This record gives sequence, structure tokens and C-alpha cells, in this order.
Amino acid sequence: MSSDEIVVDARNLSKHYDIYAAPHYRLKQMLVPRLYRAARRFAGGRGFFAGRAEPRYYREFRALENVSFQLRRGETMGIIGRNGSGKSTLLQIVAGTLAPTSGEVSVNGRVAALLELGSGFNPEYSGRDNVFLNARILGLNQKEIEARYDRIVEFADIGEFIDRPVKTYSSGMFLRLAFAVQAHIDASIVIIDEALAVGDVFFRQKCYRRLEQLREQGAAIILVSHSMGDIEHHCDRAILLDHGQALHNGPAAEAVKKYYLIEQQERMPQADAAPALDTPPLPVRDAAHAPFPDEALFPLDGIAQINACDARCLRVALTDIHGRPRRSFRFGETAVFHHEHYFGSQAGVPAGGVVIRTEKGVILHGKSSLQTRTSVPPAAPGSIVRFEHRVVLTIAQGEYTFDIGMSTMDADSFMAMERVSHAEADQLKIRLVQVPGVAAFTMLPPDPSRPLLVHHGLVDLPTEIQINVFAP
Repeated sequence: MSSDEIVVDARNLSKHYDIYAAPHYRLKQMLVPRLYRAARRFAGGRGFFAGRAEPRYYREFRALENVSFQLRRGETMGIIGRNGSGKSTLLQIVAGTLAPTSGEVSVNGRVAALLELGSGFNPEYSGRDNVFLNARILGLNQKEIEARYDRIVEFADIGEFIDRPVKTYSSGMFLRLAFAVQAHIDASIVIIDEALAVGDVFFRQKCYRRLEQLREQGAAIILVSHSMGDIEHHCDRAILLDHGQALHNGPAAEAVKKYYLIEQQERMPQADAAPALDTPPLPVRDAAHAPFPDEALFPLDGIAQINACDARCLRVALTDIHGRPRRSFRFGETAVFHHEHYFGSQAGVPAGGVVIRTEKGVILHGKSSLQTRTSVPPAAPGSIVRFEHRVVLTIAQGEYTFDIGMSTMDADSFMAMERVSHAEADQLKIRLVQVPGVAAFTMLPPDPSRPLLVHHGLVDLPTEIQINVFAP
């Protein structure tokens, strides 16, 4: 297959279910409408039948509605959404274990699908027998399985349990063996639905390394996960589903931020009911007192902002500590990220954040004014809010991008920040603006006049080392 070949082509996929309040309603649905249609034809549609709809004894549940996408060779696509949004339904249709109500999907190549822990395994068989059974179901012949068997067992790393019935396995051992089989059948499309969530951190690292190897070999990967970090790290793009509909099909970072906005909508009914404010024109900058010149600004045209409550980003700039425009830095220099926002219709304590990513999209650093406990008075609807983040760049040479964002929370919640966890703080705030991939900057090689970097990896973490030497 060529590198741009489409391996999955889904067009207008929909899946509807008929939900009955009681079992006997199924029988009524089979009989009554037929009798009704016969009687209506006999009466010519007049009298009692005039303008009456055909009786129906079920309600229709639309698990999936007109979802389309294409997946190419070597691409990794994430599917995200809240529980019940249609993620598993979509994967089952692609895997061929569920037929769509309408639409069609064409798959070009062998599919390896890890949709449910233990699917395709016989609990009474040993792990060894299940490797051969599952691999045969997935399309391998006996010789192909025997050639891969040692690699599968080594990857699963469950020791002597390979010869014991899988009904005696823990969920982690079950996952190890199931993933090991799926990862070694040379599939063109690999589908994983939350299965890796039950593995320990070391096995998850092994699995993701194997998925990266498969992608480099040309396999396409579809990943469903509630870990937004995994989606942003491993996926080229993502589909965001909500109530069976695709709200986004594009860059993974943008999909994740839209997911967070959907999640917070149920927590902010007052924002939905608030009247929209007229967004003011871009405020005039006083060049004499501005913290940066116009040359430091990045153009925001064409950048997809993710907004709530009528808020939006107005300006973003990058300078050094002296206010001079910069697009490149050396190790240890301080970058100053400036961003200015229209606060919209929401009132509360504003918080601004910056996220720095590697060229592969991995989050290298992210911190907001909530984490630095920066004191700020509440902002009224329609306010203009300006943030200035000073970040010491003790990071390795390379290309980096950055995102900016603004959120808000009520004054009481802000005062309680010292007593809440990170997860609780995340639930208390309302995201107003997210601007992914604003711009890029470059970390240059170290200054030749200074000692070279003496750390490994991307970040130079503050470290203290104590050494004790004891005489023999």
C-alpha cells in the first residue's frame, strides 16, 4: 500500500436502536401496525384513519448519526467523547462486528480489534491454546501462528500462566495476552477501545512502543481513550463524538479542548442563559506604555479558537525579558508570553495559561495563574484581560509550539484553591478561550561561551546530588 492509501473509508454511518418499554411491546409492534395498515387500506384512509399516524410501540435511540471519516496508512486517529457518545458503536461498525442502520464503510486490509477484554478467548482453554484460537479467528494460518508464537509469549510476559486456563488470569494478565496476539498479526488497521486502561504503567509503555512500531511499518491505528494526554501524544487527529454526532474531525489538540468545553457545559447553566455581549473592536494599544512592540505579535487569522461565553483571544506576542520580539532562545533564557482576551459574558476571577509542546505534540510544560496562585480581582463581563507569563527555558535544542488559554472561576472557589486538588480545581473552573498551536519558537544550541548542557532528555530539572564514600 502507498503511504497515502485510504485503509478505512466511512461514509454517513448511522446506527439506530428500537427501545421497548416492556417485552410484549415487541409483539404489539409486529402485529398492530400491520392490522392498522390493512384497515386503513380497506377504509380508503377516511374516517377514523384520516390524519392519524401509524401506531408505534417503541422509541428510537440514535447511537450514531451520519459520521464520516477516512483513515490513511500510517495514520493514528483518536476517537473521544463522553460515555454514551457512540465511540464503541463506531468502532464495532469499523471492525465488522456490528452492522450500521445506514451508511457504509469500506476497509482495505486486515483488522486487529481489541474492543473488549477477553473477546475471542475461551476461558476454559489455556493461554497457549487461546493464542492459536484467537490468531486463527484473526486470519492467520497454523504456520504463521507458529512463526509468531514465541514473540507473542515474550511480549505477554505472563510466565508459566501461559499453560493455565485463562479463567484463572487477572485482568492485567488477560490484557497482556490479548494485546500480544493483536499486536503480532501484521494487521493493516489496529483498533483499541480503552483496553489499555487496565494495564500497569510499564505494560502501557510497552504497548505504545509497539503501536509506534506498527505505525512506522504502515499500520493505521484507531485509539479510543479517556486519557486526553494519550490522545494528544499519540494521535495525528481525533474525532469528537457527542450524542452520536461528530462535532470535530481534525487536529487532536483541538479536539481535546472542544471535549473539555462540552464537559463543562453541564456545570455552567448560568453561562448558557447569559445574554451575548457585543464584542468590542480590538482595543487601541498605547505604544509608549505597551510591554511589547507590534513586531512581537502573532497573527491570529486562520487559527481555530475554541470559545465559550462570547470570550475570545485578541492578541498574542512573544518577547524576551526586555520586551524585544523573539522567535528563538538559548538554554536558560527567559521567554515572556503575552496574551490578551475579551472576557465575554462571564464574570469571575480570570486565569491564564500557557502550554509548551514538542514537535511531536507532547506537552513539555503547562502552567496557569491558578497554579502560580497569582492574585487578581474578579473581572466583570465585557472586560479586557491581559496576561504575561515569564518562563525560564531550561529545555533542549529543537522546535516547540505553544498554546494559550483563559478560564474563570468564582471568587469563593479561587479563595479555596489552597485546599483543593488539581482535579477538583479543574472541575471548578470554566474554560473560556483555548487557542491551540498559536505559533512556534526555536531553542538554539547552547552558547559556545558557556558550558554545554549536562543533562539528558528534554528538560533540565533542578537536582541535588549527595555522595558518600566509605573507606574499605
